[in-house]
Amino acid sequence: MVTAPPPAPQPNGAHGRTAELHAIHEQALRGPSEKATEAQHAKGKLTARERIGLLLDEGSFSEVEQLRRHR
Repeated sequence: MVTAPPPAPQPNGAHGRTAELHAIHEQALRGPSEKATEAQHAKGKLTARERIGLLLDEGSFSEVEQLRRHR
């Protein structure tokens, strides 16, 4: 699965920007791509978020700079 770039800003001000932020947040939660996740699982490994989920109690971890992108 190829990830699409975030949607273009909407002309309706703050509501459009909020929707854009939610879309970017959802993309960050999904990870790099379905193909990358499948490749990680094929090697018998978990993704970073899966490992964190197993290691820590529910709600005890708050990711910092989740929307930061690698250049």
